[in-house]
Amino acid sequence: MASVCDFSPTSTQPKSIPPKHEQMTGADVVVWALVHQGVEVVFAYPGGASMPLHQSLTRFRDRIRTVLPRQEQGGAFAAQGYARSTGRPGVCMATSGPGATNLVTALADAKLDSIPIVAITGQVPTAVIGSDAFQETPIVEVCRTITKHHYLVTDANDLARVVREAFFVATTGRPGPVLIDLPKNVQLARITPDFDVPMDLPGYRGEAREPSPGDIEAMAAAIREAHRPVIYAGGGIIAAEASEELRRLVQITGIPVTMTLMGLGAFPGDHPLSLDMLGMHGSVYANYAVHECDLLLALGVRFDDRVTGKVSAFAPQARIVHVDVDPSELHKNKPAHLAIAADVKRVLQALNAIVEPPAADLGPWIARINGWKRSDPLDYDHKAPQILPQHAIRELWRLTKDRHTIIATGVGQHQMWAAQFYKFSRPRTWLTSGGLGTMGFGLPAALGAKIAHPDALVIDIDGDGSLLMNLQEMAACYCEKAPVKVLLLNNQHLGMVVQWEDRFFNANRAHTYLGPIDRPEAIGQAEGQASGPPYPDFVQIARGFGWQARHVADKAELVDALQEMIDSPECFLLDVAVPYQEHVLPMIPSGMTVHDLIKE
Repeated sequence: MASVCDFSPTSTQPKSIPPKHEQMTGADVVVWALVHQGVEVVFAYPGGASMPLHQSLTRFRDRIRTVLPRQEQGGAFAAQGYARSTGRPGVCMATSGPGATNLVTALADAKLDSIPIVAITGQVPTAVIGSDAFQETPIVEVCRTITKHHYLVTDANDLARVVREAFFVATTGRPGPVLIDLPKNVQLARITPDFDVPMDLPGYRGEAREPSPGDIEAMAAAIREAHRPVIYAGGGIIAAEASEELRRLVQITGIPVTMTLMGLGAFPGDHPLSLDMLGMHGSVYANYAVHECDLLLALGVRFDDRVTGKVSAFAPQARIVHVDVDPSELHKNKPAHLAIAADVKRVLQALNAIVEPPAADLGPWIARINGWKRSDPLDYDHKAPQILPQHAIRELWRLTKDRHTIIATGVGQHQMWAAQFYKFSRPRTWLTSGGLGTMGFGLPAALGAKIAHPDALVIDIDGDGSLLMNLQEMAACYCEKAPVKVLLLNNQHLGMVVQWEDRFFNANRAHTYLGPIDRPEAIGQAEGQASGPPYPDFVQIARGFGWQARHVADKAELVDALQEMIDSPECFLLDVAVPYQEHVLPMIPSGMTVHDLIKE
C-alpha cells in the first residue's frame, strides 16, 4: 500500500477512503474512518477485546502511526498533549475492563479543561454484555458524566457514522472528550460500510455561535466608558485560536491582561500590559487590579474557584462582560452584566472592527498597576545558597525563550512556579492539568507534544511525587525516539500538601514525606542539600530506561546542567535538589478574598 501520510504535524487534510461496495471488518472501518478524519497518530495499548483494532492498525501503519504507551492513562494523557499542543483531536485506544478504566482520569481531566480527544475502547462481545464476563466494565456508564458524548456501538453498520460524529462533537462548540466503546464481535463483523452516511445528532448545535451586533456594540460602549478596565483571558482564547485577536484588542485599547492557568500563552507574559496569572497563586498586581477594576472583560473563562476565591467578593466594583462558547457557563458561578454566548474569536473579530480606546486616560490606572508590580513582583530569594525551584525555572526560561519550546508539568508547587516564572509568549506551548489537577500528567503529555512537534524542544517540569505516577512512560519516550526532557524539581515531599500543612495544620506531616521511613525526614534539607543520594535515585532509574541523566545540587552548576539537558539530542532527565521548605507565594487561601492574600 503506498504511503499517503508523512506524519507531518501540519498535515490535516482528510485522506482518501476505500472504494465503495468493498466489504471489510468493523475494525478496518474504524481505522479507515480515522484516516478519513485526518488522524495521523493513535496512542494505543492492546488487549484481548481490542486486538482486532490493533491488527487493523498494523495494516494501516503507512497512514497512521501507532504509539505504544506503557499504561493506558499515559496514552490518554499523551493524546491530550498532542491535542493541547496542536489544537487537533488526540486519539487513544484501550482494551475493555481495566484498560478502559485506566482512561477514566484522563477523560475527566480532558472534560474539565475542554480538550478534544476521542477515546476508543474494546468491549466484550454483545452476547455477554451484562453477564460480568472476563474484563467487562460498563465503561459508558462509568464515563457518562465525564465525557462530552459517548457511544456503545452494537451494530457495525453504525461505525463510520459514529466515528465521524465523535470527531465533530469533540472539536466543535466547547471541545471535550468523546468515548466510543466497541464490542469485539462488532470489530470482527464484516460489512460494506457507507462513509458518506449523514450524522445523526438531534439537538446538538456544533456550529460556532455568531455574536449579535447589539452585544458587540454594548461591549464596545463598556470599553469606551471604562476608567479601570482589565481583560481576564482563559483557556477559551487558546481553544478558539483567538490569541491574535486578543493581542489586537490590547493594541487598540491599551487594556491590561491577566490570564488564568489555562490561558497562559494567550497573551505574551513579558508584554508590559501583561499582569501574569490571576487567582490563588497569581500575581499580587493581577489580583489587586481585578479587585479595583470597573470593567472586567472575561473572555473564554469559567470563573473557577481557584481564580475567584470568595465569589461574592471577586471584582466587586466591576461591570462584568462574560464571553463563552458554552452558554451553561454564563451566570453559573458569577453573574455578568453582559453575557455573550458565542465563539470568542468571532466576538473579538467583530469587536476589533468597531472598538475605540476608553475615553478616559488609562495612564493613571496603568501607573497604579505598575506601582503594584514594583512593590510586589513575582520574585524569590536570589541570594539563597541552595537551588530554589523558582530560580531553576527562571533560568530555564532565560535559556529557552528564543526557541520553540513547549512546557508540560505535573501538578503541585512546581506547576505553580512554572506558571509564575516561565513567561509564555505564544499559545499551545503550556500544557498543564488545570481543572482536575492530575498528578502524573506531565511526562506523557510531553510525549504527545513531542510526537506532534518533533522539531520543538519539549520539557516536562515536574516534581518527584508527580513524576512517579506515570514514570513508565520514560520507556515510551525512549522506544518511540521522542527525546523529551524532564526538569525534576526534587524535594522528596508532596510539596503543595506540605505547604498547606505548614499554613493550616501546624506543620504536622501527614504522610507527605516521600523518603524511606528509616531515614530522618528530609535529611540535610535545612540547607537545601541532601546528605546522601536522594531517594529514589532518579538518575539511575532514568538511565535504566535508556535516558541520559544528571543530578545537580550545587547552585553554581545549575546553568551548565540545564544547558546540557537542552543541548542533548536524546531523552534527558535533570534531577535538581531543591528545599522542601519553600512555599508558592503569593497565596489567597481557598474561599478567601484578596484581603487575605499571603505574601510572606
